Amino acid sequence: MKVAIVGSGYVGLVTGTCFAEVGIEVTCVDIDQKKIENLKNGIIPIYEPGLEEMVHRNMKKDRLKFTTSIAEALEDCEVIFSAVGTPPDDDGSADLQYVISVARDCGKNMKDYLLIVTKSTVPVGTAEKVRAAIQEELDKRGVSIEFDVASNPEFLKEGAAIDDFLKPDRIVVGCNSPRAEELMKALYKPFTLNGHPVIFMDITSAEMTKYAANSMLATKISFMNDIANLCEIVGADINMVRRGIGSDSRIGSKFIYPGVGYGGSCFPKDVKALIHTADDFNYSLRVLKAVEEVNDDQKSVLFNKMMKHYGGELAGKTVAIWGLSFKPQTDDMREAPSLTIIKRLLEAGVKIKAYDPVAMHEAERILSDTIYYAPDQYDALIDADCLMLVTEWPEFKFPNFNVIRKLLKDPVVFDGRNIYEIAEMKRKGFAYYCIGVDTSK
Repeated sequence: MKVAIVGSGYVGLVTGTCFAEVGIEVTCVDIDQKKIENLKNGIIPIYEPGLEEMVHRNMKKDRLKFTTSIAEALEDCEVIFSAVGTPPDDDGSADLQYVISVARDCGKNMKDYLLIVTKSTVPVGTAEKVRAAIQEELDKRGVSIEFDVASNPEFLKEGAAIDDFLKPDRIVVGCNSPRAEELMKALYKPFTLNGHPVIFMDITSAEMTKYAANSMLATKISFMNDIANLCEIVGADINMVRRGIGSDSRIGSKFIYPGVGYGGSCFPKDVKALIHTADDFNYSLRVLKAVEEVNDDQKSVLFNKMMKHYGGELAGKTVAIWGLSFKPQTDDMREAPSLTIIKRLLEAGVKIKAYDPVAMHEAERILSDTIYYAPDQYDALIDADCLMLVTEWPEFKFPNFNVIRKLLKDPVVFDGRNIYEIAEMKRKGFAYYCIGVDTSK
């Protein structure tokens, strides 16, 4: 089987490469000429563990190709995935211009039956807009070509995307024709041989499933952060509370770790888009609006702790920041809590020395020369007044605390991910602040 993937960003590149890995002939399409040329030369535009090696392997076996031409990609192609971006508009709604553009290009270039599958995260009703755009282009050409539209939302975690695709919890497909269903079954057969289910449903439900899933996970995060803030006030320990509720199988232990808020390309955008969809239908998603509000506030929690520790006198201080990406194992800084923290610190007259294992180039692209980019985690500590841990990269979990004490002006640590033990930090002589525990006792 031959498939095409339009959009060679995070979702498109991972999807195309994983399909190629199981023997499917894949052509990835992108309008960015430079990106395509780089990919042809083996230069990967994103950081994702294991992806670069897999891309190179499948290119050598001629199963993975790259082009800027949809017409070229559609030659002998029966299934095309649309994995282009759906950035938020100013009102929070998803911008569908790129999705509709792909649909129009398909209508302009298709010669035989084609299944157009939306992989991008899109609001309810998008499939009908895609169908209408394709049909309009076919009508302009004066041709009658059968086609189907389907929805196949992605559930990839940045940092674990390869495993998520090759060993999925579930595969959700929305379609409304037997032919489309059979094609999707055949396409995903290599990924379901060990029992992973393909869940078929109507297209509207599939479109809603993606938003509902991400919004539920975002809700768990904001709920725990809200409870963590209350724990500090009443004298409870959020780490103990987390263990207590996480042992309940109805709740589970995932996504209940307190921190400095969620970020990334999915949760913030998808929560906003779902709220906007509900508003369009005159329904208010009150819980999700609170989730968003809590998350926005949580991104300032470390700044507020620092303000309290220094009595509001921050001007002239220097802060070492460990971790810039929104989560470990990615260089993605979209909506990263670090950006909010850095913005507030700079506004308060604080100098910043930052280090991240993979996101330094992305940080420099966004922040320019407003901060100092340290070559390693300990260089960031030199002459700094305190340390802020923002992203829980593995290499930060067992640092040399003697070196930290020696390099910092004062032994002060603000831990935004609760990766250190309170008792141990106090025993080592640190003033230690974390999330959801009053460490002043």
